[in-house]
Amino acid sequence: MYYLSNYTEAKSVSEASRLLKTIDDSVLIAGGTDVLIKLRNLDKKYSNKHLIGINTLNELKNITIDDEFIHIGSLCTFDDIENNEIIKNNLTNLKMAAALVGGPQIRNMATIGGNICNGATSADSASSLFALDAILVIFNEDKQKEIAISDFYLSAGVVKLEKGDILTSIKIPKKSYEGYASKYIKFAQRNAMDIATIGVSVMLKSSDEKIIDLKLAYGVAAPTPIRAKESEKLAKGLELTKENIEKIANNVLNETKARDSWRASKDFRNNLLTTLTKRAIYELIGKDYEN
Repeated sequence: MYYLSNYTEAKSVSEASRLLKTIDDSVLIAGGTDVLIKLRNLDKKYSNKHLIGINTLNELKNITIDDEFIHIGSLCTFDDIENNEIIKNNLTNLKMAAALVGGPQIRNMATIGGNICNGATSADSASSLFALDAILVIFNEDKQKEIAISDFYLSAGVVKLEKGDILTSIKIPKKSYEGYASKYIKFAQRNAMDIATIGVSVMLKSSDEKIIDLKLAYGVAAPTPIRAKESEKLAKGLELTKENIEKIANNVLNETKARDSWRASKDFRNNLLTTLTKRAIYELIGKDYEN
């Protein structure tokens, strides 16, 4: 049983924004894979809400590419993303992350916009979008603004959305993916239908066995998804030797804040952070990783 006060299907993004601003206790719903669970579980923040449905707004379901950006509509499902040719040809880490979200039914319903706006550090898409320097396009009534994803997550479960704000698309700058090899690795207790214990997204640009640029992003390594910027600086110009890869992976722990929870201990998560970072780099350069 779902505890809600009413439901209105918005006919446009503008109408959805206006309804969010004028109806008390209203909340946006797209795929519903997070919102409906909160309603059913009587989450205090979600009891007796007026739902504003946007899932029929087809203009938010496109994936396109131009000279500067890849544009991903916020209502694209993870199934859409996993199977899209633009994503497959350019954003391997995001494709891999999409393929690891829940099970087939969840991937067919859950949207990338909902995954981000839910604010969870465990969101599979978030760490790859951090590595890709994603820009979020947000609409509010007749105005549009853009926010870097690194500025969007404020604290655990809290994102920078004001009343009436609707995430409409995600822009991936060409300079953030062109020339990089990328990979996403998720560790979970079960292979399917499970939340990440740790999520690792790595992007590598290299030449002649040297690192030109390395981007390291993590989920569940802190209250919000994060980039390991100091480790990225450390990596620039280093040769891709076993010793240097070890040094980079160990330095990541100076920037992450993994914690104990019922899913895993802090020590186990820290071990995963270094191990999966090394494994990702080795696999990106075509070498076997031996722990």
